[in-house]
Amino acid sequence: MTTATAGTTVRADCVVDPAGTLTFELTLAPAPGPGAVLLLRRRGGTGTTVRLPLTTTAPGRLRAVLEPSTDLPEGWWDTYVEEPGSEDPPAVLPGVRDLRTLVDRAPDAATATVRWRVPYPTLDGRLAVRSWVRAPHAEAGAIRVGPSGMSVEGVLYGAGAGEDAVVEARLQGDPSRLHRAPITATGEPGGFAFTLPYAPLVTCPVAGEQLWWLWLIPAPGAKPVRISRILDDVWTRHKTFVYPGRPVAGGAVATPCYSVGNDLCVRVEPRPATA
Repeated sequence: MTTATAGTTVRADCVVDPAGTLTFELTLAPAPGPGAVLLLRRRGGTGTTVRLPLTTTAPGRLRAVLEPSTDLPEGWWDTYVEEPGSEDPPAVLPGVRDLRTLVDRAPDAATATVRWRVPYPTLDGRLAVRSWVRAPHAEAGAIRVGPSGMSVEGVLYGAGAGEDAVVEARLQGDPSRLHRAPITATGEPGGFAFTLPYAPLVTCPVAGEQLWWLWLIPAPGAKPVRISRILDDVWTRHKTFVYPGRPVAGGAVATPCYSVGNDLCVRVEPRPATA
């Protein structure tokens, strides 16, 4: 039996169909032995793994399919080809990624649980999959930056926003500091909008960077829903979606931003002396 080792080069093309099925087309020569699988291992030391059977489609070509119904908890998943008894499976390298359907596809607003998977290349050149599992989910859409605050439109999936719905900004590291603003409904199913002023987020001189995380509270006492933007082919947007900052009282600047995991935030930091 041929054994794939850490020195073996494995490359995979990826395509997502309109139903959300993610298919991996692997090139691997020589072919692995019987029982080989595509191993997805969640990053972060949790020990969680998912194994997808590999089938031969042509000499040196294998296929693995990640169905929408397959349980893939939220997180970052690295990919490997694993054979029975192998201790050091080779990592899979990224090939062509056809993710066009992710741009055009969106769940129904009544969907109870939103599951979204995006294959992407890691910084060190390997293939990984970003998975989100949100129930319910608040998808951020258009963001407009005004002189003293930000206006956001979005869609709430899996829950209904009542007349008393609010957006809640929570200061990272200090849950006692929060600020709320009203949510209004828009014309589309699940649609919402809000305007968040920056001034209430600065209640003392800002000595360093502060990050305010945004949540949607559908009704008094309801479970908070994280506001994020995940329903497309962008696995992380914290450096690519850049918005203008605005000066606020206390010598600070407030700027809308996304986290590494595509969660919507407001960053408050000292205003540069040269500004």
